[in-house]
Amino acid sequence: MAVIILKFLDIVPVRFNLWVMLLTSCWVVYMLRVNMSLNLIAMVPQANNNSTSGSQCGSADDPVRNESLRHVDITDVREAPRQVPGGASFDWSPDQQAMVLGAYFWCYPVTSLLGGMAAERWGPRYVVLLSSLASAVLTMLSPPAANLHYIALVITRFLLGFAGGFIYPSLHVLVARWAPPAEKGKFVSAMMGGTLGTVVTWSLTGPLMEKFGWASAFYVPGILTLVWCVFWWYLVADTPQEHPRIKEAEKKYILDALGDKVQKSKGLPPFRDIVTSFPFLAMVILHYGNLWGLYFIMTVGPKFVSTVLGFELSAAGVISALPYLARMFLATVFGFIGDCIMSRKMMSTTTIRKFFCLFSHILPGVLLVLLVYAGCSTALSVTLITLSMGFNGAATLTNLQNHQDLAPNYAGTLYGIANFVGSTAGFFTPMITAYFTRNGNSFEQWRPVFFVGASVYIVSAIFFICFGTANIQPWNFPKEDKVEGKGDSAKNGTLKDMSEAPAKNGDVKEVKETTLNVA
Repeated sequence: MAVIILKFLDIVPVRFNLWVMLLTSCWVVYMLRVNMSLNLIAMVPQANNNSTSGSQCGSADDPVRNESLRHVDITDVREAPRQVPGGASFDWSPDQQAMVLGAYFWCYPVTSLLGGMAAERWGPRYVVLLSSLASAVLTMLSPPAANLHYIALVITRFLLGFAGGFIYPSLHVLVARWAPPAEKGKFVSAMMGGTLGTVVTWSLTGPLMEKFGWASAFYVPGILTLVWCVFWWYLVADTPQEHPRIKEAEKKYILDALGDKVQKSKGLPPFRDIVTSFPFLAMVILHYGNLWGLYFIMTVGPKFVSTVLGFELSAAGVISALPYLARMFLATVFGFIGDCIMSRKMMSTTTIRKFFCLFSHILPGVLLVLLVYAGCSTALSVTLITLSMGFNGAATLTNLQNHQDLAPNYAGTLYGIANFVGSTAGFFTPMITAYFTRNGNSFEQWRPVFFVGASVYIVSAIFFICFGTANIQPWNFPKEDKVEGKGDSAKNGTLKDMSEAPAKNGDVKEVKETTLNVA
């Protein structure tokens, strides 16, 4: 059966197969990342606690409240589920449980920083494959590790995060080597597959544990990942030239679209040029603002709805998934729109990156401000949170692509650095929230929290609009290429498309700025 499926996949364009594998790769990595949050509830008996913390809004304030959106508290949501068949019980303290959950992220930012360089040196196909295989094995080792000792499970989760950090930067390297400029938006939007992975995993894990026990919630995702690795090995190659089954017409189309801007290199990235590049700094700030907004909505948003409005979104089932589904859906829509604009040359690449900051950063920031003025209307609050995260799907045309504009040869390295810096937002947003709400949970005390979150969103976008660019940087090319003249075409930190070849002495004749998104 698997052979028949693989043969069928050879009929469709290789780029479509690659898009599917990008989507499912993010799905897999998130499936193995987020399953622990639900598994742990079944593994550790939860103490019954029917107390309810006070909130500023009561059930009488909002006529929309009903059985599907009931007035609950976080403690109600954490109430013990019914006994899972065949499940072992672990007497782990809250601190020990927090250590199990947090261990994944202890090394994740570091390997995210290294993942791009590893993929550029050894190839994204091998890096993603080995990381996924290791993740699958570690996931299936989690049940025996838990039975051994909680520290063994912590070590397993730590190693799982170590492996997972390599994947996203490696996927960006793959996109840089495969995606034609006119299709890059669709390829980058595929990396929202983690959102779908989160929603589906949380939806299926509960029934799976109810029927087969909590250990099955580790074994099933691990086995599915091993099967996925077979498809990845068969369908993906590092470059179009290395793919054994790609048709000549498709390979020519990709290579002609990419030109000579992407070259495999075994050397180290030009770190000095990268960290002193002002366009790169603008991209990092924009990426930081994006991750700040995401962490803000994921952590602060639900807490606000719980402690102030008296609702916990996770108690509303499908409603808790709406912001994530909206982001994934609109990311695909924005990616398609961006590709249409690019293919018809309606805007320059730099203009596209700056214009869509309005949707990816500024509008979400404005919606966060409006959220704190929504009063006790649950429906309006959920709508604003959903729209804020949904519009952020336009990041597929802004910060999630700009690193590939600046230096496609080092796209993975640039993304890894930006992601490493941006991950610090996950530490700061809870700290700021705790500072302003230390004396209560009224609307007045929460307003500064939302103002700070919205300000980071908006200010980062304004900074990029003023100082960002999509022009390829001269340090994208290895030094030996610059000697031959390729690097001489760069001027003032940007690279121009030549209307004529440069003279041997390095003088550049009349040029025109490219409107293509160089990959």
